[in-house]
Amino acid sequence: MPKSRGGRHMVPVHPICHRTIHATLSNVELARAYADAMALRSHPAIARFLAWIADKPADFHAPTLSAGRRRR
Repeated sequence: MPKSRGGRHMVPVHPICHRTIHATLSNVELARAYADAMALRSHPAIARFLAWIADKPADFHAPTLSAGRRRR
């Protein structure tokens, strides 16, 4: 849950991962169904992204498609 909505628990997330999460899911979806890391990792699009990014270096950056431009 974002701090603007009263969230207090902070977890460090790499910027490219953060952008992908928000390009894939809304804050409402994150709060309702994907509030913990295991649930988030189980989302099909996030799981595909994590498999793809796993072998990239820590300083890797790539453009992130927004939700409106996302390929399905």
